[in-house]
Amino acid sequence: MPHPTLTDQARQISEDQIVFRKVWLAVCLLPLLASFGMGQEWANKMFQVRSHDFGAVAKGAKVYYEFELQNVYEETVHIASVRSSCGCTSPSIKNDTLKTWEKGAIVAKLNTDSFLGHKSATVTVTIDKPFYAEVQLNVSTDIRGDLVFQPGAVQFGNVEQGEGGVAKVHVTQAGRSDWKITDVRSNDDFLGVELSETNRGGGRVGYDLVVRLKDNAPVGFISSQLALITNDTRSPSVSLPVEGKVESALNVSPSALSLGELKPGQKTEAKLIVRAKKPFRITGVNCDCDNFQFAALPEEPKKLHFLPLTFTAGSEGGTLVKKITIQTDLGEGVSGESVATVVVTDGNNET
Repeated sequence: MPHPTLTDQARQISEDQIVFRKVWLAVCLLPLLASFGMGQEWANKMFQVRSHDFGAVAKGAKVYYEFELQNVYEETVHIASVRSSCGCTSPSIKNDTLKTWEKGAIVAKLNTDSFLGHKSATVTVTIDKPFYAEVQLNVSTDIRGDLVFQPGAVQFGNVEQGEGGVAKVHVTQAGRSDWKITDVRSNDDFLGVELSETNRGGGRVGYDLVVRLKDNAPVGFISSQLALITNDTRSPSVSLPVEGKVESALNVSPSALSLGELKPGQKTEAKLIVRAKKPFRITGVNCDCDNFQFAALPEEPKKLHFLPLTFTAGSEGGTLVKKITIQTDLGEGVSGESVATVVVTDGNNET
């Protein structure tokens, strides 16, 4: 038998090295693959809800859902992108960078103008920091072409706190002359609805909805739904979106008041600016801390008030965070707030 040449020996050595490298890579990749699987799970845990059924919605309805997420980890989370498996849903990122305990949302908007029938989509959320992960969110709906809302949502726009508001929507159903809206339901006590039939015949039915925003509506964005209950056994409930914003009738600045760092017994003074669109009186100031002293309240109604305050540091050290509530005669529930923060040093530790 001929002896192997140097070339054959080199080839054998090379093949042995390749086998060794494959085994080594497999051993190294196992924990990485396990870590990748765990990575998907840590990302999933930031979402409390990962699926949503819109139910039956009308063609042209302005419908969306916010999948809320919260960063429950020490590292900052960054959302790189979102994509949808279906053109019936357009996803967007509400806040792409989340520090510890910060909240954000992935908004899934239905394209009801362009699609009809039963639709479902998978929204893939790609996270690139602190580790790579993908989260899949699922939505489904039934877009009805026989039902049209004009406009596509109850739109209050921007309204001032305590003033209330009115919005109207016309509902048209084509195909059944016996179709009826039997009830309108809402989970929000600050919404009231008046329903009136406008036409019936020739295979078409029309209704006018007058939706009233009561004056006790809380400050903030309105993102709600009305459920139209019908006699259609196939789709007994149809969702009608409600949107708007209630703006505070009173503005207090700064809303976050920093009083700095004080030694025990030291005093500091500050001033709050309180304004509204119409003249008002400040009827009271509440703060559950005796270290705060407020100047005498002005009696004359004005659109703009300056409220001086004095803080005297106590003997206990630490960070003090207190809410200051300003009450007015603008109406029931109309008040303003400022959160004051001060650091009191521990006098016992000073040299």
